[in-house]
Amino acid sequence: MSGKYAFTKTLKELRFQHCQTSEHSNAVRSFLTRAYPTMKKNNPYIPIMIREASGTEPRVWARYEFGREKMMDLRGLDDKGIEDKVTTLVKDGQ
Repeated sequence: MSGKYAFTKTLKELRFQHCQTSEHSNAVRSFLTRAYPTMKKNNPYIPIMIREASGTEPRVWARYEFGREKMMDLRGLDDKGIEDKVTTLVKDGQ
């Protein structure tokens, strides 16, 4: 897993948004519990923010240099699907 979370040099921030209680955010909460320590260990200087708000849809944003951002919807995905989306974002900064 560590190779998947070696962030590109152009990535400046990774931001997760999800609901802390709703069923559609369960997979995101599970993914973050499992993967956050590894992501942070491999990328100690990149901010990884987790925003919990009641009733929000699960999403992830990546902010790259020059203020460019990409967002991916995580609703309905399982742990593997979320991992694939995040991996795409953290390596897609070119």
